[in-house]
Amino acid sequence: MEDLLEGKGKAQAHEITQLLKDWDAGNGNALKALMPLIFEDLQRLARARFARENNSHTLQPTALVNELYLRLMGEKDRGWQNRAQFFAAAADRMRQILIDHARKKLSSKRGGDRTLIPLEAMGEDNAGGKNNQVDLLALDEALTRLEAYDTRMARIVVLRYFAGLSVEETAEVLKISSRTAKREWAMARTMLRHELDTMGEGNEA
Repeated sequence: MEDLLEGKGKAQAHEITQLLKDWDAGNGNALKALMPLIFEDLQRLARARFARENNSHTLQPTALVNELYLRLMGEKDRGWQNRAQFFAAAADRMRQILIDHARKKLSSKRGGDRTLIPLEAMGEDNAGGKNNQVDLLALDEALTRLEAYDTRMARIVVLRYFAGLSVEETAEVLKISSRTAKREWAMARTMLRHELDTMGEGNEA
C-alpha cells in the first residue's frame, strides 16, 4: 500500500514530531504551529479513505476531518511522541467515526443503503471476477473478531488501512520489525477475508 502520509517528506514529519513533543510538554505556541500541519495531513488521510469508498457515502471529507480534529484535540492524555503515534490515534478515531456514520445511515434507510469499500483497500485484487466491494460494517465486525483472536494483527490492520501508515511506520508504532509487520499484515488480510466469506458479505455489492 502506498504511504498516504508522506506529506511534504521527512522534514515535515520531523517538524510534526518535534511540535507534538513541545505541545505535550506544555508549549502553547507549539499547538499553533502544529494545527495547520496536522490539519493538512488529516485532510489527505480523509480524501484517501473516501477515494476507496463508494460514491453513496454522505459523510464528506471536510466533515470527517473536522470531527476527527475535534476529537483528537480534545484528548487529555495524549502522550504522542511522534507523527506515527499521532496518526495511530487518528486511525482509532477515524474508524469509530466512519463506523458510527455507517450505522446511522443504515438505520435511517431501514436496512437499505450500505457503505461499501473496495477490497483493494485491504491489499486484495479482483482475481476471479468477484465483486470487489465489502460492507464497511461487515469489515468492522470481522476486525472485531480478529481483535479477539490476535490484538496485534488487528492493530496492524487499523494502522495500515484507517491511518494509511506504511509497513515501516506501523512497525515503529508497534515496536516490532518491519519484517514481522509485513508478515502479520498478510496473515491478518487472509483471516479477514475468511471471516468476510463466512459472514457471506465479501462478495455482495
